[in-house]
Amino acid sequence: MEYTDFGNTGIKVSRLGFGAGHIGNQDTDERSIEHLLNAVLDHGITLIDTARSYGESEQRIGRYLSHRRGEFILSTKVGYTFSDKPDWSYDATMGSLHESLIRLKTDYIDIVHLHSCDKQVLEHGEATAALEKAKVQGKIRVVAYSGENDALAYAIQSGQFGSLQCSVNLFDQNSLISRVPEAVARGMGIIAKRPLGNAVWRYDSRPNGHGHAVYFDRLHQLNLDLHGLTWNELSIRYAAFSPGVSSIITGTMKSEHLADNIRFLEKGRLPDEIIRHIESRFIEKGTGWDGLI
Repeated sequence: MEYTDFGNTGIKVSRLGFGAGHIGNQDTDERSIEHLLNAVLDHGITLIDTARSYGESEQRIGRYLSHRRGEFILSTKVGYTFSDKPDWSYDATMGSLHESLIRLKTDYIDIVHLHSCDKQVLEHGEATAALEKAKVQGKIRVVAYSGENDALAYAIQSGQFGSLQCSVNLFDQNSLISRVPEAVARGMGIIAKRPLGNAVWRYDSRPNGHGHAVYFDRLHQLNLDLHGLTWNELSIRYAAFSPGVSSIITGTMKSEHLADNIRFLEKGRLPDEIIRHIESRFIEKGTGWDGLI
């Protein structure tokens, strides 16, 4: 496993991170979750990303990994659905953070994101102020933002955030082109979400669901040449080695998929001619496509 500097935060992260959305399903067997989460760390993956909205995810990370807390960088997302407080208010943000600390069985969280709130919320400032206060209190290490488009641009330019999470994949390159370079210049760490583009090549016809449908359309409009690779390998290697990206987060319920992704990463950056093909097709077809929240 390769490890990278997370911007100027003083944190190092594995180039491959684990997205813990899949483990939030209440119907999933607890022993399977315990085995998977420990396999993540055993594979050398040191970034685990979750959110309060991911079902039982935070509780399970706390339940099965709190005894290994020193082995990984913990990332979550807060700011909403706390008691009767308005979403993105100071009280909702601070209260949801306290709940996450309890669920995760830790007294600090390394990276805490405001979770895809819009530009107006950021301008208002209550949610950001809560995270800044929590950082002073030692409850979090990095104040972060997860989102896209105008809100992402504002978060970068505000100077209030130490890291970002945004979509980076074959079908979603605009943040990589127009936002990430400035963020990197400001010393921000970058987590790339959806590196597999929701694996929309699985579908024979246009799927339901906004994110899957949009990426399915983009897949067919781009008409990319795989250059003899699988979709998974092309996607993982493109996103993971894109300039400025500190770590990509992928979710799975199978430890063998983790091993496959690590194997892809060990092959390194894609050849220049493949990258030029991917990016030239996007410039031709996708420069007006918004980042998918």
